[in-house]
Amino acid sequence: MMKNLPYNSKNLSNPLRKLVVFVATATVIGLALMFTLAVFAILLAAGLIALAYIWWKTRELRKQMSNFPPRGVVMEGEIIEGEEIRGEVIEGEASRVVDTPEEK
Repeated sequence: MMKNLPYNSKNLSNPLRKLVVFVATATVIGLALMFTLAVFAILLAAGLIALAYIWWKTRELRKQMSNFPPRGVVMEGEIIEGEEIRGEVIEGEASRVVDTPEEK
């Protein structure tokens, strides 16, 4: 099939042929860029929709989490194992003062 195509240097140096090849190449590159931008825009939109969906579905959980102290934090007046927590907490250490009447 290739042997039937004429090949000579005269046809390659034709300015009109060079212009057509340049326009065709520019068109293909332009179409490739447009396709890439379209795919990027679709993926970006899908990602934003997914993030908005997750944000919307977890809003109630975020409200509930904001009402609770962080894990491991003991609050003043909290009851743990039947005892009310009182005293100061300094750098994670608790000091408990027990007032007992002195026996004499």
